[in-house]
Amino acid sequence: MEQDTGVSSNKTRPHRFMTARTRLAVDIGGTFTDLVLALPGRTVSRKLLTTHEAPDDAVIAGTRDILAEAGIGGSAVDLVVHGTTLATNALIERKGARTALITTAGFRDSLEIAYEHRFEQYDLYMERPRPLVERDLRLEVAERLAADGSVLMELDEAALGRLIDVLKAQRTQALAISFLHSYINPAHEERARDILGAALPDLAITLSSEVCREIREYERTSTTVANAYVLPLMARYLGRMRDGFGDIGVTCPLLLMMSSGGVCTVETATRLPVRLVESGPAGGVILARRIAALGGYDRALSFDMGGTTAKITLIDDYAPQQSRHFEVARAYRFAKGSGIPVRIPVIDMVEIGAGGGSIGRVDELRRIVVGPDSSGSDPGPACYGRGGSAPTVTDADVVLGRIDPARFAGGKIGLDPLLARRAVLTDIGLPLEMAAEEAARGIVEIVDETMASAARVHAVETARTPQAAQ
Repeated sequence: MEQDTGVSSNKTRPHRFMTARTRLAVDIGGTFTDLVLALPGRTVSRKLLTTHEAPDDAVIAGTRDILAEAGIGGSAVDLVVHGTTLATNALIERKGARTALITTAGFRDSLEIAYEHRFEQYDLYMERPRPLVERDLRLEVAERLAADGSVLMELDEAALGRLIDVLKAQRTQALAISFLHSYINPAHEERARDILGAALPDLAITLSSEVCREIREYERTSTTVANAYVLPLMARYLGRMRDGFGDIGVTCPLLLMMSSGGVCTVETATRLPVRLVESGPAGGVILARRIAALGGYDRALSFDMGGTTAKITLIDDYAPQQSRHFEVARAYRFAKGSGIPVRIPVIDMVEIGAGGGSIGRVDELRRIVVGPDSSGSDPGPACYGRGGSAPTVTDADVVLGRIDPARFAGGKIGLDPLLARRAVLTDIGLPLEMAAEEAARGIVEIVDETMASAARVHAVETARTPQAAQ
């Protein structure tokens, strides 16, 4: 799959993106929105709480602040690079568009049949991931291509036209079209798009032959549905962000980090938002690769702990491991096959629910358990003073003195040590008859071991041996 990097093919002349002197980097996570402005000879940074209802609000507000601190106007910015977890979160939280799927007649249930195997063989109560498209919106049309792309049955355009009323009645916002063997001959999919697009101009239509032009019917259909599901949301978000940047004078190119570690334009991201799954974490891996190269470490482990999750990637010969398959929203966090498969170029990483906002508790066996649920940015850890009462990793670090409340996030986010101590003591200390410091140390040790264990398992699964540098 091609990467729209915006970089000139003329290798003898540097592209203006490469030579940009003033660059703004933006990353939206589940807890924080981070901005870094790179100027000639210095950098200026800002950390804000993510505004989940309108993620672009924090970005624009942060950009205004950071430009004011740097003493420059928006027109002085040469390039903006943006990473986000918005597409991932929409899939995980099932907050995408109302989506329909049109398939070759007889194949609408392929999305639910999936691999026809049990990912947890001995779990009698195993739950399969629920398809993003409910069965009433999985529609069929008569057509058939052979494996070599030749036409066995022409597309029934009259039957396709009858689906228009169904899509209208169901108030469909997005549509995925996935026909058999369209990866080798997209003609029927393209004709279906033309007919439906003319009748329903506001409908966001995604073709499997554009999103995932590969063999394997289930994965191709699943990827197409995932793209359609998040397309309206991402289109609105990117449109608002671009308009917001324009209002403050930032009119330079805006590039989006993709899951593969490459970048694409807003236009490509708007059309193929599924490529932005794991967009934010991919940026951290690219930084780790650069640091490893500067230090001469050809074997490295990239570790990125945020407010909600921790991401781990192995780097070999100064290059992160790549994959063509990724699962989103796993019903069972570590069970392969329990999520929604997408076939896109992606940096191979393991992501676990262990971050600064991960919540600690005592289970029925009187053990300290941390995560995978997180307090996020609203209400956030108890020490934020925004209404949160559950103890988190950040609260434990404050109690142990590992975080200076006066300097957190550059002093922009105030922390209350008394609220942190109260939360840790109430939920962990008192039930286990521990002092606040001992309970906080328990939270930290558990989350550290959870992350270290995930790194060891990932290394073993990829036939690597973790070894400390000599």
